[in-house]
Parts: sequence; structure tokens; C-alpha cells
Amino acid sequence: MILTGAEIQSRLGGDIQIEPFDESLLNPNSYNLRLHDELIVYEEIVLDMNRPNRYRRYTIPEEGYILQPNQLYLARTKERTETHNLVPMVEGRSSVARLGLALQVSGGFGDIGFSGYWTLELSAVQPVRIYPGTPICQISYHTVQGEITEYNSDKYQNNEDIQPSLFFKEVHKEADPQMRLAFGQENGR
Repeated sequence: MILTGAEIQSRLGGDIQIEPFDESLLNPNSYNLRLHDELIVYEEIVLDMNRPNRYRRYTIPEEGYILQPNQLYLARTKERTETHNLVPMVEGRSSVARLGLALQVSGGFGDIGFSGYWTLELSAVQPVRIYPGTPICQISYHTVQGEITEYNSDKYQNNEDIQPSLFFKEVHKEADPQMRLAFGQENGR
């Protein structure tokens, strides 16, 4: 079951935290999250799942930033969220999709216990201008059945910034100590 807007609001400060919270962004069964003012773009021609990929950071100016087709942009929400006892899900808004802008290429479900900013995977069908602070996506909350185990990962939990893929940490989790050190996995890094 999906929580209504009224139920989302009633659970603020408990199972749901949204910071900052603005009542005008509350919908009948979701809450609109806004676009932060930064993007990162990978510099690699071919992205490699087995290692960190280089990227460049861009600031989205007040007059907007034009996203180009055939390019993956990573952004983040202005809001930090934390969720307990519910499954958070982030989806692009239909008004944004009607401009040919896809969000959350395939990673919209969050985990119970996730705390941090949401990294958004942006992909444009044709050039589209985006602006900082735009309500770009929506978060909804789903009830769960069964024993709850909260998300606890050194990859994305409690993040403070846009998160490029850290998939390589999974790939090299069982690697020898020298490999873990090379990939920054010693001592929980």
C-alpha cells in the first residue's frame, strides 16, 4: 500500500524525515523533491563497472543548464530524506517526462532505513533546459510486510553529495587486502 499525502505528513519526524520540508510540495500520495544546483558528468567514453570512473562537476546556474541527448548526468535532490519501516520510491514527475527527461534510469526503489540525498540519473531525449530548485521528482512510501532489516551499507548510506556508481565496491568486496586498499575499501572507506 502507498501512503497518502496526509499520512506522509503525519509520520514526519518519525518513520519519515524530509529536510527541508515544504507543505506546498506535498501531493495526494507523494512529495515532490527538488533539484539541487550541481551535476556530475562522467569523463570516460566507456564506463567500467570494476573501478571508479572519472567525472567532472558542473553548477546549474539560475538561468538554467541545457542537458544534451546521449549523455548521462548525475544530480541530487535538494532534500535529504530518512525512512524507517517503509520503502521509499523516487520517480520522475509526469510533467518532466513529457519534456523528454528521464529520471532514475532504473534505480527508483530505496531501502528501508536509507538516509541521505537521492542521486538522480538524468537522461534527455532531446536538449532540455533544467533549473536548480525545480520540483523534478516525487517520493512515495510503501508499507511492508514481514520482518524488517534496515539498509546498512558503506556505499550510499548517509551521503552528503551526488553519488557516482560505487558498484566496484561490490565487485571487489572479496578481493585480497591489497585490492581493497587500492579501491578505498579498508577501514570502511
